Amino acid sequence: MQELTHYINGEHVKGTSGRFADVYNPATGEVQAKVPLASAAEMDIAVQAASAAQPKWAATNPQRRARVMMKFVALLNDNMDRLSEALSREHGKTLPDAAGDVQRGLEVVEYCVGAPELLKGDFTDSAGPGIDMYSMRQALGVCAGVTPFNFPAMIPMWMFAPAIACGNAFILKPSERDPSVPLMLAELMEQAGLPKGILQVVNGDKEAVDAIIDHDVIQSIGFVGSTPIAEYIYGRGCANGKRVQCFGGAKNHMIIMPDADLDQAADALIGAGYGAAGERCMAISVAVPVGKDTADKLIEKLIPRIESLKVGPYTAGSDADYGPVVTAAAKANILRLVETGVDQGAELVVDGRDFNLQGYEDGFFVGPHLFDHATKDMDIYTKEIFGPVLVCVRAETYEEALGLAMDHEYGNGTAIYTRDGDTARDFAHRINIGMVGINVPIPVPLAYHTFGGWKKSAFGDLNQHGPDAFKFYTRTKTITSRWPSGIRQGGEFDFKAMD
Repeated sequence: MQELTHYINGEHVKGTSGRFADVYNPATGEVQAKVPLASAAEMDIAVQAASAAQPKWAATNPQRRARVMMKFVALLNDNMDRLSEALSREHGKTLPDAAGDVQRGLEVVEYCVGAPELLKGDFTDSAGPGIDMYSMRQALGVCAGVTPFNFPAMIPMWMFAPAIACGNAFILKPSERDPSVPLMLAELMEQAGLPKGILQVVNGDKEAVDAIIDHDVIQSIGFVGSTPIAEYIYGRGCANGKRVQCFGGAKNHMIIMPDADLDQAADALIGAGYGAAGERCMAISVAVPVGKDTADKLIEKLIPRIESLKVGPYTAGSDADYGPVVTAAAKANILRLVETGVDQGAELVVDGRDFNLQGYEDGFFVGPHLFDHATKDMDIYTKEIFGPVLVCVRAETYEEALGLAMDHEYGNGTAIYTRDGDTARDFAHRINIGMVGINVPIPVPLAYHTFGGWKKSAFGDLNQHGPDAFKFYTRTKTITSRWPSGIRQGGEFDFKAMD
């Protein structure tokens, strides 16, 4: 069995803690590798190596740092198939979906090629007599990121690419469920010209995360995962004086107005609700049709589409619409919530509980489910299921539908399907959710905008990627400068206005 490693100071390093986690092939249920779980001492070794390498990297001019990003983009494209296959083998998502995971991370790296422009400061000439004032953006030092299993390529690149482009060193603690791609990304970064020690990959569990939170050299932490852990890292990290950015759970609503193109809306719900087996923080998990006629017609269109979904392993290529979920525990939790929905009175219109894929009986496959007539007090509505389960909550009016999304504790993403511009504009302006789609089911912003939710979906005042990333991974220093002419007359003790 393969034993994975950490990646520290440019080398693959075996774990020394004696603790390991199993890495599964979700399609077969077989353990295919074991990954070391770092101790605090191992984390400290990585941090010290990063700290030693970072000053020289920060002193490298931004244009040269950007050239590393340019080369990294080329290497990502050259290795797309290899990265996608490794990602699918450990995560379970289809190969096209895995390639999309890599591609959306690659686009953030492309944005980071513009670091020289994004890192420019401000200058005021003659702010006072003989006085100039200017500001500069400087790297924080050593930064860290804790990333989730569901996007093992994209989210690490969302964090380490801008951090490194700003002149920081970065400690990546990826998910222990699918750690191979992050290790491969670190290798490719160094092939692109990144100095050793600037990007470290340290695998681990809570002990490694706590070591990051409590290490006094680490200046910032990024996190994506569940809301309880986001709250924990944010609270403890801020208490330790770090800059912290945490993204948590989601329950994304799509509102379908009576004037919407229902075929278009149904197709969008299929992709947004069941793609990647629903293991996306931007998945649409709640459909809110407005009016009985809209709801009845929508359900009628959804049922045959859902029943025809092809579930299979990534080796099936384009013949699979989605693959298994990541672990047996995830499968059990999804099916438990489905049972809860039935017990609490929702109508299970499409029942995938008995789904069984011949030849892959031990895999973590979950059939597609569709609930109708759910209510907002049910667990299938309040909790994040993170599986191929779409819940329909009917609303009589637009205001009721809007209220459902606004009252939910999560505020990651939302969408509305309508032909009416006034309705769409009202929705976009009033909704208290961070990312909004208008006839777009998964409104993930492109790399040059920022990604971030509201309410209990996000903790911190800056979003991921886009301009916010360059603010998060730098601090501003402002200099007031005077070069007096003539003979120095001695000290001045008054605080003088700059007029």
